[in-house]
Amino acid sequence: MWRALSLAIFWAATVSPAPTLAQQPSDDPQKPTLPAAPQPAGSTAPAEQTKTDGAPKPTVPPAVHRFWDRENDWLFAAVGAGRALDYASTLNLRRRGINEAFLTNSIVDNHPLFAGIEAAATGASIGVSYVFHRTGHHRLERWTSLIHFGVATGGAIRNYALKTPH
Repeated sequence: MWRALSLAIFWAATVSPAPTLAQQPSDDPQKPTLPAAPQPAGSTAPAEQTKTDGAPKPTVPPAVHRFWDRENDWLFAAVGAGRALDYASTLNLRRRGINEAFLTNSIVDNHPLFAGIEAAATGASIGVSYVFHRTGHHRLERWTSLIHFGVATGGAIRNYALKTPH
């Protein structure tokens, strides 16, 4: 069980999402990230240290990805697939006479209710990702789905690995 869970977490950690532009400094050589060093007296100042007419230069905000981009689509689909696998493995677990660890058996045995809980968990994961997206935490936005997928898949692997009591 621990081996499967460790493997799922390792896989989620190694499948690093593409870096987002909102969290990285600009690679534009025209836009330095730090001011130029002070110049000795008598030398000419660099262009960014010369006085201007006082009008601020327009700044271009860094590019931010859309929430429903290709990567999030795949991550949300993976979370849904992991929850569906967990649903199937938990029903299989109950058919074999093993008790559910996190929910009561009456909830799991009520299939529409249990399916609704699994769908709500998927929706909650998407909602948390959206909160991270709106607050500018784009890496956490991606990692939320990766971790949720890993935990759901690891739980399903554990459910299938349990021995049936005779």
